[in-house]
Amino acid sequence: MSNLKETQEITDNSPLKNKSFAFAIRIVNLNKYLCLIKQEYVLSKQLLRSGTAIGALVKEAEQAESKADFIHKLAITLKEANETEYWISLLRETDYLTAKESESILNDLKQLLKLLTSIIKTSKQKLNPKP
Repeated sequence: MSNLKETQEITDNSPLKNKSFAFAIRIVNLNKYLCLIKQEYVLSKQLLRSGTAIGALVKEAEQAESKADFIHKLAITLKEANETEYWISLLRETDYLTAKESESILNDLKQLLKLLTSIIKTSKQKLNPKP
């Protein structure tokens, strides 16, 4: 498997893989809450799409064809995470989520953003080592 070395940052016990899956579960449960309790359907659907895409894209990056492809897939993951942050903030500012509810999930998201940023940075350095 030529891509095994390329994606060594994401293993079965990878914090990124585990945290992105746990985050997706939180997003699904938040979507249920928003639809059933708050009766909000449009913003919550956007949140569901972007929030669950994070873990799906991490999973996809495991099978990257090259280091460059791996970086590209994680860069898309980073974009989805940033979009998710936007939807959570919008839900908070429109009173669908309390400050406490939004801060809890935003803290998890910030951990994912830090992990993604770090892995992308490290992978870029390995791809283009400085002499």
